Amino acid sequence: MYKLMKLVDTVRIPPTKLGDEIMPTIKNALREKLEGRVDKRLGSLVAVCDIDEVGEGHILVGDGAVYYDVTFEAIMFFPDIQEIIEGEVVETVGFGAFVGIGPMDGLLHVSQITDDFISHDKKNSRLVSKGGGRSITEGDHVRARIVAVSINEREPKESKIGLTMRQTALGKLQWIEEARRKKHSQAGEETA
Repeated sequence: MYKLMKLVDTVRIPPTKLGDEIMPTIKNALREKLEGRVDKRLGSLVAVCDIDEVGEGHILVGDGAVYYDVTFEAIMFFPDIQEIIEGEVVETVGFGAFVGIGPMDGLLHVSQITDDFISHDKKNSRLVSKGGGRSITEGDHVRARIVAVSINEREPKESKIGLTMRQTALGKLQWIEEARRKKHSQAGEETA
């Protein structure tokens, strides 16, 4: 889930940038320092939006830079358990598919795709169900529910987000649309 949050941090402005317009310089310094960082409690900082307040600058002995306390707004992404998300399959492997959900990837384990047995077609880089003839490949768009979240601040790429599609109205978007059409055509036949 994306959230607009008000945050406070201290930013260092080197002496070479002190002659410039200070607000854009502070905003750029915040972006370089924080965008892409992950915090267990707050999630992943996607973008620094607006600066609300800049405190007085402080100079430390032996450092020519100025340190400013800054209050700012930022867009944060935090995957909530039970949240329904839509994303794009970015990679398929023998044990499942990785789905891009904003700045992070979630794992859709083969056991959580359908009730059918799923096998990995390595040559075509896709996952194929044995019974229904359905497949998931890179680039497919899916709707899934988040069932597990483990955020790793030090190594954000090591964060684990578990997904499932084994519930009603979840799955590959193409499958959901086909089921909706089938339901509407059956309802039309019953009324005729």
